[in-house]
Amino acid sequence: MSKNTGFSITSAERYSLALFELSEENNLLSQIEDQSLSMLNLINHSDDFCNLIKDPTISFEDLSKVVNKILQNYKFDSLFKNFLNFLIQKRRFFFIKDILKSFIETCSRKRGELKAELKSAKNLSSEEIKKITEVLTKNFSSKIKLNYEHDESLIGGLIVQVGSTMVDTSIKNKLQQIENRMIEA
Repeated sequence: MSKNTGFSITSAERYSLALFELSEENNLLSQIEDQSLSMLNLINHSDDFCNLIKDPTISFEDLSKVVNKILQNYKFDSLFKNFLNFLIQKRRFFFIKDILKSFIETCSRKRGELKAELKSAKNLSSEEIKKITEVLTKNFSSKIKLNYEHDESLIGGLIVQVGSTMVDTSIKNKLQQIENRMIEA
C-alpha cells in the first residue's frame, strides 16, 4: 500500500512540474495557476465530479467528454485543456487533485512565498486575516501565502504554523496541557 502512495506522490510532482515548465515557457503561469485553482475548487465543491474522477469503471472517452465540456464552460486556456486531456489519455486523471495542489505549491515557492496555516476559534474578517498576514510577512521576512480555517473546537485563541514553526495560543491546547500535568502528578 505504501508503494502506491509513494508512486502517486512522485507522479503528481512530476506532472505538476511538467505543467509548471510548460506554463512558464508559454508565459501563461498566472493564467494556468488561476485555472488550476478553479479546477481544484470544482473538485472540492462538486461531489459528483469528485466521484467521477475516482470512478475506475468510467471509460476515458466518457471522462474526456465531461472534462472537455467543463473546460469549454470555464473557457480555460488550450495549454491547460491539452494537459488535462493528456492526463485522461494516460489514465492519470485520478491524480488531478494532487497534481494541481503540487503545481500551485511550486508556483508559490518560485515566487518566494512561505506557506502558512492559520486556525482560529472565532471567524476572522478579511481585514484581520490581512493584518495577520502582514505581521507574519514582516516577522519571517518573506511573502506569506496564508491558508485560513475557522475551527470552533479551539474554544478560543489561534494556531499559526509557518513551515516548522508553530504557535498555539488556543484554549483547547492550554486545557490539554493542564490535563497532561494532572495525569503526571
